[in-house]
Amino acid sequence: MDNEPDGGGRDAHYFDDEPAVPSDPVVIDVTLPDTAFALETDRGVFSRGHVDTGTNLLLRADLPLASAGHVLDLGCGAGPIALAMARRSPDATVWAVDINGRARELCRRNAERNGIANIEVAAPEDVPADIEFATIWSNPPIRVGKGALHDLLLDWLGRLAPGGHAALVVQKHLGADSLQRWLTTAGYETTRVSSKAGFRLLAVRRTGTG
Repeated sequence: MDNEPDGGGRDAHYFDDEPAVPSDPVVIDVTLPDTAFALETDRGVFSRGHVDTGTNLLLRADLPLASAGHVLDLGCGAGPIALAMARRSPDATVWAVDINGRARELCRRNAERNGIANIEVAAPEDVPADIEFATIWSNPPIRVGKGALHDLLLDWLGRLAPGGHAALVVQKHLGADSLQRWLTTAGYETTRVSSKAGFRLLAVRRTGTG
């Protein structure tokens, strides 16, 4: 999930389990400084045919990532963040979570396509309630509206393990700075890691978790 449309109409991938638009998959090559993989993308899922600017910023940043335990790609889409996390932390279990069923199936296929076995793809309600995450990375769905976004972030950031950390990438003109202020008032230490091409990359830690 992210902040740019995919051409499927009304940003349906934020809201619908099964997109109404016909499938038309496109496979792209994703090359990062430390890894590379093939990524199948599709209509009705965010960022068909390319890795969006915000996700690129997150994946190329020097961010902490737990080497073991459970980590989360919140709003996985086709899975570029989940695949990169899994390659970088092969001993961790990467949870790739999305409301969009087509996105989940793409992410599963992309893990298989690239021989990655440490990704668990799930709908939000299917993630066991007792799991805590050492790391959360997300390009969150800003267009769901402020109230829904705040509820979403409070729910998942509340599952950070003690000492855990999160990274969120948000477009400046869609409220990155106000989101940073809100996260701080909600009890999360939030700092801007970088700013590029109209995006803010925010590092988030729960106050008092160490």
